[in-house]
Amino acid sequence: MITVKFSASLRDLTGGDEQIQVDAPTVRRLIKLLDERYPGISERLSESTSVAINGEILPDALYEDIPDDAEVHFLATLAGG
Repeated sequence: MITVKFSASLRDLTGGDEQIQVDAPTVRRLIKLLDERYPGISERLSESTSVAINGEILPDALYEDIPDDAEVHFLATLAGG
């Protein structure tokens, strides 16, 4: 089981859930499971979002494996210039 923590910017799609526990072997599968539970969240996650697994930020993580008991955060990518 992994723990997924949602930032405040995603909670409008999660019904206010701050975190959930789910089984997912990869980030891609995790996003699919989240979209089944929270329709529309996959679109938001694929637009300018990085993933942190156990504190390591992975900007292109779609095919990354997720270890058991991991903590996953979806982080909005900051734009600037």
